[in-house]
Amino acid sequence: MKTPNYTEVREFIFQGFSNFQEHQLILFAMFLTLYILTLAGNVIIVTIIRVDHHLHTPMYFFLSVLSTSETCYSLVIIPRMLVSLVGLSQSISLVGCGTQLFFFLGFAITNCLLLAVMGFDRYVAICNPLRYSVIMNWRVCTSLASTVCASGFLLSLAQAVAIFRLPFCNSVIEHFFCDVRPVLDLACVTPIINDILTLIISLLAITAPATFLFISYVLIISTILKIASAEGRKKTFATCASHLTVVIIHYGCASIAYFKPKSENTKDQDQLISVTYTVITPLLNPVVYSLRNKEVQDALRRVIGRKSLP
Repeated sequence: MKTPNYTEVREFIFQGFSNFQEHQLILFAMFLTLYILTLAGNVIIVTIIRVDHHLHTPMYFFLSVLSTSETCYSLVIIPRMLVSLVGLSQSISLVGCGTQLFFFLGFAITNCLLLAVMGFDRYVAICNPLRYSVIMNWRVCTSLASTVCASGFLLSLAQAVAIFRLPFCNSVIEHFFCDVRPVLDLACVTPIINDILTLIISLLAITAPATFLFISYVLIISTILKIASAEGRKKTFATCASHLTVVIIHYGCASIAYFKPKSENTKDQDQLISVTYTVITPLLNPVVYSLRNKEVQDALRRVIGRKSLP
């Protein structure tokens, strides 16, 4: 049998927000503002946790890891998107696209798994408080964080290698960054193994942690409801309210993006979903944890008060 003669594609061109040509400068200003707020917010969260000894607990250790990962996640996508919006460069090399996909997926999966670990931390703190310091010691916390990061990037590597071993027949990416589905759509052939691998990774990175979190919160809520006083119930639930808010939005966006049928949404709808999980979700951590979390607010006041002293 003759092997098909595919033209070698050496670079891709982002179509980006071509349907919004007249609004590209407005989009640039809006995304740049959100990006600066994301960087500033996450850096403030990490700094406060590092500086204030009251926040040297497992919950805030995992939050600082999540904020660092979210910062890196946005660095992989948004600067390149901003460059495309002002028309400086719409193209990306094959290697550059593979690298972007690898880091994007690596940090995205790490974030999903970290949220599950944070859920486990809340479960132990509320359902097994007497053994909390024994179960969630610093050795366990650092091991969990390291395992989550390693798992995220191993799954990402498997996906990136599987995609970029395929021959490509088209060079125009109908998206503003190298995501799994838009890049797979450019392949001359998509073997069933790629679809199976994408499904397995989605199940491991989204469905499994989401199921674990659902079970954890059922147990957490049932424990909270057994607390005699209304004030005690309110105070206990407040310790996991911020995490639950981030989980619902984060997994909601990820599920819509990676489990919907291929032809269900238009290109504009797909881009709107992508903007939500690449631009808005990374901003979520500092906003939710600063507005809804009294401990972080108190720590911020202490740090500001300390700096203002002569």
